[in-house]
Amino acid sequence: MTITDPIADALTRIRNAAMVNHETVSMPHSKLKEELIKVLKNEGYVEGYVVEEKEGFKYINVTLKYVNGSSAIMGLKRVSKPGLRVYSKAKNMPRVFDGMGIAVISTSKGLMTEKAARENKLGGEVLCQVW
Repeated sequence: MTITDPIADALTRIRNAAMVNHETVSMPHSKLKEELIKVLKNEGYVEGYVVEEKEGFKYINVTLKYVNGSSAIMGLKRVSKPGLRVYSKAKNMPRVFDGMGIAVISTSKGLMTEKAARENKLGGEVLCQVW
């Protein structure tokens, strides 16, 4: 089965697992997904992740974070899609819930939050929003 939007698939897997209080979620590995999970870990939305290899294929196992029984991730939204890419300049970076959430931006220096992109004066593709 071919997945046309692997980032949306990864976000949906995380969203669905968080809604039913699963401890971990597994997804096929890619460098972009690993960097996305790394940003979520650095911002405190997930506990951690491990890259494993099974039967010749790599998988990312993400450990979700819960605070007082509820998920640290309240919502995930894919912004830039294959049919409609969304780009933003450094001075026009989106703010998620007035700074309570993050937007993940793909820049020439790699994936980072909108705050880091604004500080480094980098624009790029707005991949998703997390709150």
